[in-house]
Amino acid sequence: MEFAAFRAEMVDSLEHDTKAAVQARATARAMREVPRHEFVEEGRRAYTDQSLEHRGTRVLAPSTVGRLVDALAAAEDDDVLVVGAGVGYTAAVLAEIVGAERVHAVDIDRQVVYDARSNLADAGYGDVLVDCRDGARGLPEYAPFDRVLVEAAAVDPPTALLDQLADGGRLVYPEGTTDQRLVAIEDRETASVHGPVAFAPLLVDGEQASALEQNRTVREDRERAAKEAQSRKGWEQDWIDWE
Repeated sequence: MEFAAFRAEMVDSLEHDTKAAVQARATARAMREVPRHEFVEEGRRAYTDQSLEHRGTRVLAPSTVGRLVDALAAAEDDDVLVVGAGVGYTAAVLAEIVGAERVHAVDIDRQVVYDARSNLADAGYGDVLVDCRDGARGLPEYAPFDRVLVEAAAVDPPTALLDQLADGGRLVYPEGTTDQRLVAIEDRETASVHGPVAFAPLLVDGEQASALEQNRTVREDRERAAKEAQSRKGWEQDWIDWE
């Protein structure tokens, strides 16, 4: 009962603050139902409007989730794909709107996928499908999707995700690099813009937080440094070693 009161207070503030982060009734109703504390394990703090960290990735603040779900405008019985499973909270909110069996989520990080599955099952959304995939490739086995939500920034929406949209479908993603905006795409054209956002970029294989290397640049820089050290001879090598 205590957490239900916290949820109600959280959603009330998101609906009525100056930014009005949550405007759609369906979004508000869903966020009142989903036990966010099952996803972030922060007790009452789970219902404050702040982002958190999980396995080197950012857990979106409730206001950000509300904006994403509002922009997606999913309806009952829509088939939905979420690119970037995170802790599973956004997928759970969408499951309240369209039905858990109609929500699919992918994430490039295997450990994040395991955590999202566990969180969703514990919270009562075990029918949500969560798979370990390169998000830019989508989930073609379950396409087409009426709605696709990308929780990572890209300059352009990945072609594979556009191809997996159903006729009349909608794709929502953070567009840009440093200056980003939340964009909804329909019929491969920008349908609407939903204000500024700040998201981490869409990852490719090898960049996930649990990978041995964050990206190939780290490895290449190390290899170049090693080759350079081996190429030094005479006093230069002695001086560097002495330092």
